[in-house]
Amino acid sequence: MSNPASNHRSMLGSSFGILISAFVIPTLATAATPSEVTAAVTKAVSFYHSQASAHGGYVYRYSADFTLREAEGIPAPDTIWIQPPGTPAVGMAMLDAYEATKDEKCLAAAVAAARSVSRTQLASGGWDYSGHFDAKNRASQLYRRDADGKLIERKKIPQGEAGWHVWIRHQNKNNYSTFDDDVSQAATRLLIRVDHALGGKDAEIKEAADFALGAIIATQYPAGGWSANWDTWPSSPPPLALYPIKPATYPADWPRKWPKDFTGCYVLNDNTHATLMSTLLLASQLRGDAKYLDAAKRGGDFLITSQMPDPQPAWAQQYDADMHPSWSRAFEPSAICGRESQSAMWALLKLAAATGDKKYLAPLPRAIAYLRQSLLPDGRIARYYELQTNKPLYFERGAGGKGFILTYSDKKASSNYGWKWDSELDALESYHQKISRGESVIFPHVELERWSSPPTETDIETILQEQKPDGSWPLTDEERGWMRDTSGKKTKGSSGIVV
Repeated sequence: MSNPASNHRSMLGSSFGILISAFVIPTLATAATPSEVTAAVTKAVSFYHSQASAHGGYVYRYSADFTLREAEGIPAPDTIWIQPPGTPAVGMAMLDAYEATKDEKCLAAAVAAARSVSRTQLASGGWDYSGHFDAKNRASQLYRRDADGKLIERKKIPQGEAGWHVWIRHQNKNNYSTFDDDVSQAATRLLIRVDHALGGKDAEIKEAADFALGAIIATQYPAGGWSANWDTWPSSPPPLALYPIKPATYPADWPRKWPKDFTGCYVLNDNTHATLMSTLLLASQLRGDAKYLDAAKRGGDFLITSQMPDPQPAWAQQYDADMHPSWSRAFEPSAICGRESQSAMWALLKLAAATGDKKYLAPLPRAIAYLRQSLLPDGRIARYYELQTNKPLYFERGAGGKGFILTYSDKKASSNYGWKWDSELDALESYHQKISRGESVIFPHVELERWSSPPTETDIETILQEQKPDGSWPLTDEERGWMRDTSGKKTKGSSGIVV
């Protein structure tokens, strides 16, 4: 199915999300009646919940006969995926369906997803990329609950002071939680939303949400930033003596080759910081507890502090404890980052709208002006700009396809990464102006990674027509109709792929 209005990759994400828009966007005119849209939405939820769910959770893609499952790798039958667009994204789509239709079957499906998430929460407070329900894999992980949701009594769990210095000293692989790729954040948002929908009456879901939010607050650095990973329960926050609050500055120099030393501390990569702030703002909104808004404010303060000075007043992908841009992986250099700068500005706008405090708007004019001057010839924004020179940076594969080589040319840029991104500067500037004037605004859905245009009447009509009688939207096109079998070999079923 071709659907230009969608940015979702998740099952239920594209077609389903656009149908929900027919309910929630008041100005959307459509020939489809509310009853037609309701029927399509509830049919889709029933189909995916009954056919695709494993222990209430989901992966990314399925063959239409559900004999094959795919995520980042080939998951086992009793493995669910937490990393979006996995279980939390699907569960929240089903909750969207309930809020739009008030159909109890949609709520039941969202609750089942939330429970699968609560039962794969680790003793460190967050989640790994995937979760397991088979006995062998569950025994190897420090899950807080058993497969039926009962809290496991453990005599001892890894716990102590939070901070990057703890992570690099030892790693408890069976207790690995991550904020990377919105993993623990999305899981937490699902729990918060379902807990709110249930009025706090499900003790398991409420407690898991409380525990996750406690970990988010406890892992926050004094400056307001976060690292990507942790593997001990943070019984105390990172100490100010090791992580002083200071403004971002340019290093005297930086290595042009990957130093093979991941010394990063504060991470914005893949919108990590922005999604953490969104999660805290959601908790503040639905729970009314000031501590969540206070933590979101500290996150906003960090974005003010981490904005680089002239001549590049935007944001890096990652900073060390001295607030210098630093390397991450072999293709993620010390640089100004276009994608993460845009997500930082969206986070500041959301915070300014939530608090009414216009200090969070102050970084935007300089950053927007700088990024406008830095746009590529095709109007897009580079993922990386070299420090001080502002030249766009790319990476090519090394000899024999091994390793990565830094280059100023995109002609042979490796295909493993998004080196260019759509500019969101017009939308950012528009929102900045509206919030500055005190106007109310509606932000893009937090589950959308980037700005997207509202669906059209034609989009919705096409989706209704393409839905199969069982409630699915199988893909059969050449680009997306393939997946890998259990041996890793690409295959294409005659009946298509369900996403």
